[in-house]
Amino acid sequence: MALIDVDVDGVNNSFMAMRLVKRQLNNPLRKSIWVAERCGAFAPPSQVGRPGVQVGCDGSTLDPILKFDETGKLVKSFGAGLILFPHGLAVDPDGNVWVTDGLGKEGKGHQVFKFSPDGKVLLTLGKRGVAGSGADEFNAPSATLVAPNGDIFVADGHGGNTNARIVKFDKTGKFIKTWGKKGSASGEIDGPHTLAMDSRGRLFLGDRGNNRIQIFDQDGNFIDQWAQFSRPSGVYIDKNDVIYVADSESGSVNKTRTDWKRGIRVGSAKDGKVTAFIPDPDENATGTSAAEGVTADTQGNIYGAEVGPKRVMKYAKK
Repeated sequence: MALIDVDVDGVNNSFMAMRLVKRQLNNPLRKSIWVAERCGAFAPPSQVGRPGVQVGCDGSTLDPILKFDETGKLVKSFGAGLILFPHGLAVDPDGNVWVTDGLGKEGKGHQVFKFSPDGKVLLTLGKRGVAGSGADEFNAPSATLVAPNGDIFVADGHGGNTNARIVKFDKTGKFIKTWGKKGSASGEIDGPHTLAMDSRGRLFLGDRGNNRIQIFDQDGNFIDQWAQFSRPSGVYIDKNDVIYVADSESGSVNKTRTDWKRGIRVGSAKDGKVTAFIPDPDENATGTSAAEGVTADTQGNIYGAEVGPKRVMKYAKK
C-alpha cells in the first residue's frame, strides 16, 4: 500500500467521528481507522503519463479507501475507478468520509468526494479532470475539513504551479469564498497540505512549503503562525485541543531542513507549546519518510500514515 492519509472514527451505531462521539450506556465505544492509499503505487506526480509507470490509482482496479478495525483487520473498502491520486482523507461529524483527488489525467482528478460510511458518493466538488482556480475548480486539492456547522474547507494546491488557497463552501457544496495566494508573507501560502480545527473554531493550515502552520478564523482572517512544529505534512487536533503534527520531509530528506528531525510532534493548540516528539524510525531516509498523515483516538493512541514505507504505524502511550 502507498498510504497517504488516515483518520479515526468512533463507532456507536452511526460511525460518529471519534473526536466528537460520546459514550452511550450499554453501547461501548469501538474504533475504526480509515485510510486513503494510492493502490500500491509510489511514483510521484511528475511521473503521470510516462509509459509503464503507475501513478496512484491510474489504471488500477483496487479500492483506495480502506476501513480497518482497531486490531488492524480490513473490514471495508471502496472507491475503485473513481479516484486517481488520493491525497487527503477526513471523517466529518456525521461519519461521512471525505477524500481529495490531488492529480488530474484523462478526465479524472482535481476533485473532492464525500462518501457515506458504506461508500456511496454523496457529494462531489470540482470539475472532473479540470485544473483551475474558479469557484467550482481545483488544482491539486490536498485536504478537506468539515466544520461542526457543516461548512466545508478545502486546502487547494500542492506547491509548484498549482493553487495556493483555501476554498470555503456551505454544507450543500455552494461556494462561499476563497482566500490565500502564493507567497511567504502572513496569510500567503505555499503548499496548503493539511487542515485541522480547534475547539474555538480556528482553522489550522499546514503551510508545508513555508515550514509553518498558519491559523485563520473561518472567514479567512489571519490570526497567527507557528514554526515550532516543523514542516507540517499532517495536522490533527483532538477534542482537548491536543495538536499532532507530522513532518515527513525534514532532516536527511531535505538538505534545507537538516536542523530539524522528522517525526510526529505533539503539543497544545491553545498556546502552541510542543510537549512530545515521536522520531522517524528511519533516521537516515533520503525519500519521504515517517508519517505524512496523522490522527489519534480518545485513548491517546497516535496513528501515522507513512507514504514511503507504505504502512500505518500505531504509537501507544506508555
